[in-house]
Amino acid sequence: MLLARFLKPLIQTGCLTVIDATGRTHRFKGQSDGRSITIRLHARALHWKLFINPMLYTGEAYMDGSLTVEDGELYDFLDLVSLNIGWRQPNHWLQQMIIAPLRGAVRRLRQYNPAHKAQANVAHHYDLTGELYDLFLDDDRQYSCAYFQSSDDDLTTAQLRKKQHLAAKLALQPGQRVLDIGSGWGGMGLHLAQTEHVMVDGVTLSEEQHKISAQRAAKAGLDGFVNFALQDYRAVSGQYDRIVSVGMFEHVGVGHYGEFFQKVRQLLNDDGVAMLHTIGRADGPGATNPWVNKYIFPGGYSPSLSEISAAVEKADLYITDVEIFRLQYAETLRHWRHRFYANRDKVAALFDERFVRMWDFYLCGSEVTFRHGGHVVFQVQLTKRADAVPETRDYIFDGERRRVGQSKKTESRAA
Repeated sequence: MLLARFLKPLIQTGCLTVIDATGRTHRFKGQSDGRSITIRLHARALHWKLFINPMLYTGEAYMDGSLTVEDGELYDFLDLVSLNIGWRQPNHWLQQMIIAPLRGAVRRLRQYNPAHKAQANVAHHYDLTGELYDLFLDDDRQYSCAYFQSSDDDLTTAQLRKKQHLAAKLALQPGQRVLDIGSGWGGMGLHLAQTEHVMVDGVTLSEEQHKISAQRAAKAGLDGFVNFALQDYRAVSGQYDRIVSVGMFEHVGVGHYGEFFQKVRQLLNDDGVAMLHTIGRADGPGATNPWVNKYIFPGGYSPSLSEISAAVEKADLYITDVEIFRLQYAETLRHWRHRFYANRDKVAALFDERFVRMWDFYLCGSEVTFRHGGHVVFQVQLTKRADAVPETRDYIFDGERRRVGQSKKTESRAA
């Protein structure tokens, strides 16, 4: 089997057993102990497809049921493979000489994101029924990396800590104007308006997110303090004291980074502060996983820090603080995955079993990528002036402790 030539040198830890479409068993055991997983291939075409392009065809085969996990769960299988691959790409000659260079060559074309295309890409993922996201996200629908400060933190607490952490880095003052680029279902904007007493404008390209965020603002009595618009960030005008963008930069497209940061500079007051929270890659510039690009986030890309910093420098902005979350998103995804599994039947009722398998693969694959594949989360603070924020980071720690203390007092009074 052609696939065996790829798997034999790959598995260095644990054991992977493959039962091919003819019923023949192939066992690949590493030199180091680890978990033992068995998968079964139900289509002969997978014998060569998984050799040629495993990053695309593994997900498709699992979605279609032509690849099943016989011993263990899907997460166990992807964790084993990801642990052995690490940051490396599949290393046979076809991948190195043809597929990987081709993927890199077309990445800018795939990420060409003018406003009309950006909205279509956003709709593909975020305009699915809101009921889906209620089945695995926290009550605030925070769809980005949480901030677990303790192993005892539940998902809701960790997502609140993320918002408080960003608020502290923004060094907010009451009455300031804040722009939230990629405002999602409104959780960040509403939190800042309620707790920091600031005026917030949020923009999103998702019709579903815009509808729900506007409803939430009205229900909270904040529609005069928070305004959510169905608008591309490039169409925003005015001046803002603070700009925050959480989980949106992954959809900008590498060819538009200069445009994004030039817009941030244009909108930011001279003494303003901007915070960018984005998934990133620790191994340098690359290309989006083809399965993820096709089925989950068309046009999406996780940037390297070098790609971000190069575009920031050209926009004449200061990078005044960088923090890197390494395993926080893996833990966030673990919570989402378990919640998704608990509601698997409800997801199937909303869509179908193929959709369930697709999202199962998406959540599992994302988690192992953050555990073993070199993906991280960057929080980058930007200013136009060198003295816009204090020279030391004490203000962040002090501000965060104050906000956490206030939220605990609020929770105590509510109880």
